[in-house]
Amino acid sequence: MTTENDTAKTPARTARKTTDARFSAEQPTRLDWTKLRPDVYKALATLEQVSRVGLEPDLLHLVRLRASQLNHCAFCVDMHTKDALATGETVQRLMHLGTLEESPHFYTERELAALELTEAVTVLTDGFVPDEVWQRAAAHFDEEELTGLLAAIVAINAWNRYGVATRMRAGDYQAGDIHH
Repeated sequence: MTTENDTAKTPARTARKTTDARFSAEQPTRLDWTKLRPDVYKALATLEQVSRVGLEPDLLHLVRLRASQLNHCAFCVDMHTKDALATGETVQRLMHLGTLEESPHFYTERELAALELTEAVTVLTDGFVPDEVWQRAAAHFDEEELTGLLAAIVAINAWNRYGVATRMRAGDYQAGDIHH
């Protein structure tokens, strides 16, 4: 057990550089695409909005965050973590998104099916979505919901690609700042 005195004796940890300098937050955003092409932004925002119909907000937070993790979009990971926490999602469930195979007990079967589909659609290096993944998703979502879920996955992947390509800066976003 750590006491207040023990804590006072513990030396402060020094921050360690873990990111290549070329990709650190000190690098400026390459392109403000949302201002240069508001029509493109609006089209993506519309896809985002229509994908929500019939799907639980908590499920969508998990899907967006997991895809953003897989795509290494720091801005989107920051944004979707903060938005999920602001709407009552737990830190524990958000932390375990990257360890789904070891910690499935934190999620419902429906959430797991959606997250598996998210991973399969996001990481298409295998060239296809496995039949087992599709069948699990189809067992938990009717065809209309599945269509919306796919739209949500496609939308977040598009947002992620813009975020990564243009180096959108992570850290400054406040929950609820962006309303698509």
